[in-house]
Amino acid sequence: MSDRLLSSQVDQTMILTISNPDFRNALGPNLYAAGIEALNAAETNPDIRSVIITGEGAHFCGGGNLNRLLENRAQSAAAQEESIDGLHTWMESIRTFPKPVIAAVEGAAAGAGLSLALSCDFIVAADNANFVMAYSNVGLSPDGGGSWAIARHLPRATAMNMLMAAQPMRTGALHALGVVSHAAPPGQALQTALDLAANLNTRAPNVLASLKELVNEAADNSLSTHLQAEKKHFIKNLYHPNGGEGISAFLEKRRATYK
Repeated sequence: MSDRLLSSQVDQTMILTISNPDFRNALGPNLYAAGIEALNAAETNPDIRSVIITGEGAHFCGGGNLNRLLENRAQSAAAQEESIDGLHTWMESIRTFPKPVIAAVEGAAAGAGLSLALSCDFIVAADNANFVMAYSNVGLSPDGGGSWAIARHLPRATAMNMLMAAQPMRTGALHALGVVSHAAPPGQALQTALDLAANLNTRAPNVLASLKELVNEAADNSLSTHLQAEKKHFIKNLYHPNGGEGISAFLEKRRATYK
């Protein structure tokens, strides 16, 4: 197989690079498995405090491989169900991973590639990046949680324009709507993501994990339930060694060192 997930490290940030540039970094089952394995390893590695997902070459990710999908039609539906389950497990693992995950997007983020970007905590995108859900162009509906994320992040009419009419959106529009967190000059998405990661890496890992859990659960919780969750996390973090370090550093007017 020509598609690979390459792993490298810059300081305390793991960079996962989708490497299948001849097919615009199309996704497949071996990439899903590699992504899950990489996150599992990063979760228990204290030297890794954040993860960036990016694509090799001109594009972030063009989504699924249509030739592979066409071949799958000759098999039972169970084969395709297994493949989609792999994709969905990877998306859920990103969402629940207790450290920040940043998508660094150049070029196209299409189909499941857009679902992948939307699963991350931050999207850093080049000004000329293109985001599209073109499933309806080929007689298909989304997978990878793309429709779930778009429905939550965008006004209904805009979501339908992306999903039903398969209209692309550029970085500027999605930045204005708050979907893209950081815009970057073309060719600078990865460096901008690394700068963001460096900022996040200086913060208490236990607090970032709490914040991610709280944000993930907020939309489905009542206020009363969420207040109880905030109390639990606040108490846990106050009595964590990083809580003492953070308060002391602030009062002593020095930079905190978190572990």
